[in-house]
Amino acid sequence: MPIKPKRPCSMNGCGRLCENGEQYCSEHKQVANKHYNQYQRDPTSNKRYGRAWKRIRDRYIKAHPLCEECQKNGRFVAAEEVHHILPLSRGGDNDASNLMSLCKSCHSRITVEMGDRWGKQ
Repeated sequence: MPIKPKRPCSMNGCGRLCENGEQYCSEHKQVANKHYNQYQRDPTSNKRYGRAWKRIRDRYIKAHPLCEECQKNGRFVAAEEVHHILPLSRGGDNDASNLMSLCKSCHSRITVEMGDRWGKQ
């Protein structure tokens, strides 16, 4: 299977190559995430996803270690993220009935379809 070619880091002046389709090298990834959280992300979401959410997330993913969407299709893939079925911004809560464990690809697909992220608002 062919491997994707490495691409240069998107940070200005950085010539390092990034693997696996990453946008930033390991040195600049934290800087880019901090900039996103500080300037581009909705400020109210930082309040919603604090320490309490991390505890809820860890507890849920421990109880549901496989991707629930992939399981419906007969595949067994480890879950990496916990998704709110009804987003907090639309009145959802952190109750277990509103959560589902997903792999990264399923979570990305669902959030794009919902229009919550990546410019589709």
